[in-house]
Amino acid sequence: MKPIQVGLLGIGTVGSGTFNVLRRNQEEITRRAGRGIEITMVADLDVARAQSIVGPGVTVVNDARAIIANPDIDIVIELIGGYGIAKALVLEAIAAGKHVVTANKALLAVHGTE
Repeated sequence: MKPIQVGLLGIGTVGSGTFNVLRRNQEEITRRAGRGIEITMVADLDVARAQSIVGPGVTVVNDARAIIANPDIDIVIELIGGYGIAKALVLEAIAAGKHVVTANKALLAVHGTE
């Protein structure tokens, strides 16, 4: 079965940790879920730094909307923080039919009901 394709918005401390945990535990995730989960795209304003973190095989872009618009991406993980652009991107991802995961407490506290 084809792995679930994930797009990661932000590769700071939490984003890089999320990326590394998913990559490190690929075998166990596939065993338990019956399907792998792969981060195939990352959006970050510092493309060079992001590419150095994720390595080859992961597409890095500086525009998060490229991830949201990608029909191959099943899940968008928002790890930008705040509730300005993060809110807009989460709502756009939902409108595009994507599942969304966030660790953004500020966004959920202020706009969670939306």
